[in-house]
Amino acid sequence: MRRARIKGPVLPALAVVAVAVTATAVAVGTASAGTTTSASDTALVATLDQILADSRLAGSTTGLQVRDAASGSIIYSHNAEQRVIPASNEKLMTSAAALEVLGAGYKFHTITRYSGTKSGKTVSGSIYLRGQGDPTMTYAQFDALAKAVSQAGITKFTGSLVADDTWFDRTPLGLDWSWQDETYADNAPISALTVAADANYNAGAVAVQTKPGSAASKAGVVTLTPANTVVKIVNKTVTGAKGTATTVSATRGHGTNTITVTGSIPLAGAAKVNLVSVQDPTQVAAGVFRDALKRHGVTVSGSTTTGATPSTAKTITDHASIPLSQLLPYFLKLSNNGHAELLTKAMGRAKTPASAGSWGTGLPAATAALKAIGVDTSKITMGDGSGLTRRDWLTTAQVATLLKAAQDRPWFATWYAALPIAGDPSPLVGGTLASRMRGTPAAGNLHGKTGTLTGVNALSGYVTDRGGRKLVFSSISNAAQSNVSDILDTAAVAMASSGGPEAASLRESRLPAVQRHVVTRKGEDVECSWVPGAC
Repeated sequence: MRRARIKGPVLPALAVVAVAVTATAVAVGTASAGTTTSASDTALVATLDQILADSRLAGSTTGLQVRDAASGSIIYSHNAEQRVIPASNEKLMTSAAALEVLGAGYKFHTITRYSGTKSGKTVSGSIYLRGQGDPTMTYAQFDALAKAVSQAGITKFTGSLVADDTWFDRTPLGLDWSWQDETYADNAPISALTVAADANYNAGAVAVQTKPGSAASKAGVVTLTPANTVVKIVNKTVTGAKGTATTVSATRGHGTNTITVTGSIPLAGAAKVNLVSVQDPTQVAAGVFRDALKRHGVTVSGSTTTGATPSTAKTITDHASIPLSQLLPYFLKLSNNGHAELLTKAMGRAKTPASAGSWGTGLPAATAALKAIGVDTSKITMGDGSGLTRRDWLTTAQVATLLKAAQDRPWFATWYAALPIAGDPSPLVGGTLASRMRGTPAAGNLHGKTGTLTGVNALSGYVTDRGGRKLVFSSISNAAQSNVSDILDTAAVAMASSGGPEAASLRESRLPAVQRHVVTRKGEDVECSWVPGAC
């Protein structure tokens, strides 16, 4: 296929007509009168042609579109109108829609209320823990919430602890999410009342840490964060001799909150952390909160149950999360699936406040917001917010449209800063691009979003060429027989290397070498951030 080189203004939904010419198809567009193609762009087009001719892409569907970020003019377009599965590039769509629907200042709330009457330090009634999907509710946050209840002068509730997760529906998992990934934190169930495993806000999960025992052949020492009595640990680990390999793994039994930890950890070796999803985030969050109440001298006579908070209940404390603007780096740089789905359901609740937030209401809300920005939503399908499902479909042309249009939105600077930055080793700067494109003109320059599933590689974002011109681009490959993220990285390096006095001589053979960085888990390609320490 030959690529179109189109210069001139581009409407939000660019019309491109495919014309059959023997065995090829030529993308035809309308250029501005008198516009010429620069020698630099001619060389870039030729170089990108060389890169996409890689034999590893044979049989795949690989789309790539490059535009001038200021004018929107198309510089390069290859299969850009072909619908492809985006993997985590879907998070570009979801995050932009969330900023439109909810706003950069949006905060999740976790509220405690009580029913009945208060006399002195005793409430003759129940305490209600109402969640709105806050993914930042760590052990420390629940502890602070319990402390606030104590400081409100209450030491006893004669009724129950009622966990209220009715802000969202109770559908925990997305369509087509792989059952074999059930145990991993990146596939955790979605709930309006949830608990985060760590400071990166992996919601609906716990961190299982294994350290070596006191001597070889002794059991390893396993601890759970957040500590709670709902999740059960079965420790089958052993301490190996010094210098032996760490083989520890943690797996949650299907339909249970029992995690079995197996394998060996060497004597004096570093601790191994596994992030594991929980069966019922609501139950675990309530358990963590109940334990926190006890620590702060507050007793609840009744059992822990679930249900809706009565409208007559009185507020004890209302905890607000960090704003969406501050959550975005954890969401985008670390490609957090749970954040995407919680925001999707929050959009549904915001647009249809009379009903529980759901994928059924949130995805249409997101699609409508994207249409208002300028995305041609007739060419995309949103099956979830994260890109885990293979029911997500879009085109690289529409991703590029979003990237161009986003620059005019009031939230753009926040969004742009939250994207991973190529080659930066800091987890909350480089994110999933921390180990990619190091030592190239793209390092410290390219702000982009990755996407990785077996058979899917994606990279889209912004890069500045040597002449100081900012480009927007979207590249997605489906059905290659191996991971081709390095090919997409090479294309991005070519963009960063274009422009400037020597750009006319740009060739693939002259580009800095791109180191291949592939992370797998049980034979499946995944985002590096989904495996602790892998980025």
